[in-house]
Amino acid sequence: MTTLIKNIQELLQVRETSISKVSGPEMAELPTIKNAFLIIKDNLIEDFGSMENLPEIKADKIIDATGRVVLPSWCDSHTHIVYAGNREQEFVDRINGFTYEEIANRGGGILNSAKKLNETSEEEIYEQSKLRLEEVMHLGTGAVEIKSGYGLTIEGEMKMLRVIKKLAENYPISIKATFLGAHAFPTHYKENKTGYIDEIITQMIPEIAKNNLAEYIDVFCESGYFSVEETEKIMQAGIEAGLKPKIHVNQFNSIGGIQSGVKFNALSVDHLEIMTSEDIEALKGSETMPVALPSCSYFLSIPYTPAREMIKAGLPLALATDFNPGSTPSGNMNFVVATACIKMKMTPEEAINAATINGAYAMGISETHGSITKGKKANLILTKPISSYYQIPYAFGSNLIESVLIEGKILEN
Repeated sequence: MTTLIKNIQELLQVRETSISKVSGPEMAELPTIKNAFLIIKDNLIEDFGSMENLPEIKADKIIDATGRVVLPSWCDSHTHIVYAGNREQEFVDRINGFTYEEIANRGGGILNSAKKLNETSEEEIYEQSKLRLEEVMHLGTGAVEIKSGYGLTIEGEMKMLRVIKKLAENYPISIKATFLGAHAFPTHYKENKTGYIDEIITQMIPEIAKNNLAEYIDVFCESGYFSVEETEKIMQAGIEAGLKPKIHVNQFNSIGGIQSGVKFNALSVDHLEIMTSEDIEALKGSETMPVALPSCSYFLSIPYTPAREMIKAGLPLALATDFNPGSTPSGNMNFVVATACIKMKMTPEEAINAATINGAYAMGISETHGSITKGKKANLILTKPISSYYQIPYAFGSNLIESVLIEGKILEN
């Protein structure tokens, strides 16, 4: 099956040779071709270029993209899409003055989601989660990482990871699974934190590794959750079982989690709402991708990741949604890109790089996703007619997507 997309007003994120990420001043550079074509063979990008260089081809399908922009689909490297029910009451509680920490301390937050998840059947969790996955695919997401972490028991965590595996088997989108048993301490371990950490290390990790249910391990390294020492202990156990670390750090406090992430060669450190100069310095020269979650800052009214300081320091930055029931009940990467521009003062070029090539790096898939490069997956966004790609963040409340292609096929509505 050969598909030709012709007369593309502008083709974004064109990389002749594959790169893994962009950092510092490179983030402001977004290579494009105006009046372009793109050829898809089966599920891969076969060729692209200027319309004046369009070769003679026999295409099974031709898409006329006059007035439209084409770019790689979003790579959302941090989500919690698999969960049961919702936490809309906590949303109202926050409006009425309760903080995230206060809600958590009275049994809300992650523990609330864990209770619901453990009371809900695996089949029902799958049915709820697949609707969220389908929604984000239609919003332009072509690769997504999904975490466990609402089970907080071996049965609950395994149930979540099996649902993630089933989603990956049933949908063409690239899905990466992350084990996040260290998301919070269950109520029955409140006075025995060491006991829960031992359960994660001696029971959960071996069982998950044996069943090949996750590629990454995550820990919520934060005051009131898991300390730096506890985080390192869990990361080490995960690494020994073949799981690569990706960790939650610096959401509310800077306690040394970034330094631990770099020390253990974590693929990414995520949240980063609170950043010190020492944190930024620790990331310099590392292979660890910093990931910002601006819609979480928006929803919780907490600080935004200081993107300008980090880019000025030469760091890369990725953007992700943090789609979850408590602090970001949205998987809309278009809103994330817009919010990064509006609130974090990232340029559209920087934000698109952060949500495509750098997002792919933060999921370990930059060889196959994140740019318009020959041989990469044909996961694409085709916009409606727009004046320029600046409209994507500018018209933040509008759905500017006309079509989404996953593995070369247009998603049906």
